[in-house]
Amino acid sequence: MSIFNIVIAGVGGQGVLLASKVLAESALAGGMDVKQNEVHGMAQRGGSVISFVRIGAEVFSPVVVPGSADILISFEPLEALRYLHYLKPGGKLVYNRVTINPSTVAAGLAKYPSDVEEQIARSCPGAQGIDALAIAQEAGNAKAVNMVMVGAVVKNLPLDAGIVENVVREISRDKGVEVNLRALAGGAAA
Repeated sequence: MSIFNIVIAGVGGQGVLLASKVLAESALAGGMDVKQNEVHGMAQRGGSVISFVRIGAEVFSPVVVPGSADILISFEPLEALRYLHYLKPGGKLVYNRVTINPSTVAAGLAKYPSDVEEQIARSCPGAQGIDALAIAQEAGNAKAVNMVMVGAVVKNLPLDAGIVENVVREISRDKGVEVNLRALAGGAAA
């Protein structure tokens, strides 16, 4: 198996790191080698967060270089646009269509682009946007957006969906297991 590169992008507090952990643990449980790396930045203040997960028979580095990601999972449209350069030609983008204003927009120092989704469509014609927030709310908790996004891409990953479900169950334990499993299933259905 060649190395499969995943980039997960979002805003601090959205659960990017937990989603990365689920994917990394799922790869390990499936008998693959995995390396994971994340950049927190201003995460606790709603800043940009990016995480790399690399899966393969033997992986030496946790870093995904621009132009080499097989899939980009973005929890927010502007973050999808910000990290689109990581996708390789023919790579897949799945993003949450719900916008979150960055701190510069919230402070009135910048304006959120009104054409983000159009820019994404021009740059990545096969991109798929979903309303992960609505799916998470339907599952029982708006904070389950991260599990919705994992579910939305699982069929595109070299991971067994049953293993991913078991990892979600194990990681969640008593903290919203059923909500997370419903969110995972809702994302897969989207």
